[in-house]
Amino acid sequence: MRKTLLAAGFGLAILPSAQAQHWTYEGHEGPDHWGELSESWGACSAGQQQSPIDLGTASGLSLQSMAIDWPETIPGTVIDNGHTIQVNVEPGASLTIAGHEYALVQFHFRAASEHTINGRHAPMEVHFVHADSEGGLAVIGVMIEAGAPLASLGSVWAVNPQPGGSGGVAASIHLGEFLPADRSAWRYAGSLTTPPCSEVVTWTVFRHAVTASDAQIAWFEARPPHSYRPALPLNRRHVLQIGG
Repeated sequence: MRKTLLAAGFGLAILPSAQAQHWTYEGHEGPDHWGELSESWGACSAGQQQSPIDLGTASGLSLQSMAIDWPETIPGTVIDNGHTIQVNVEPGASLTIAGHEYALVQFHFRAASEHTINGRHAPMEVHFVHADSEGGLAVIGVMIEAGAPLASLGSVWAVNPQPGGSGGVAASIHLGEFLPADRSAWRYAGSLTTPPCSEVVTWTVFRHAVTASDAQIAWFEARPPHSYRPALPLNRRHVLQIGG
């Protein structure tokens, strides 16, 4: 059951039961009501370790090692899943935290950013979703600010998938272009930011952003629906600092 919930929530595999229940980012099917839409989505309203959150300060330093092992380029299938643009990547990229390895499965985008930094949203945020063999997830979040164009983002946008369609292939995505030169970050225990909001995610959100052109950001903002889940209370969790 745990793996099923994770797959449905992050689009790792769209199951019939997940497709049957509709949700949105506004109105009666928006974030404030997700927990009411399905019995299996109770964590969306009752969970105490929900994501996203507001970042900016840390309660201590993380002593866990982290290694990002991504190939220079990787192919991916670009789809519009009805909520965002998502890139399902071929095997070969991984993230290791404290000796525990997670495989990169997909990455997707939000506009505006879901995490905030001292209350401020970036224009966009990209989430790199890594999964382990037991159903656990480790997600890297990177803010995207307006500035110089991001070449690899352009290669993803060029596929221009249609909502609900089969998508197309971006043959050579330079994943490293999505990572800032300064790898200082925040880490905390959180959840999926979409239903079923399962609290099984180790989040690493970089403190520094990469840039994309105004036109690249506008292209994504113009594709409905686009939105984000508002920041949730930290409750009794700790946000730890990595580097910096």
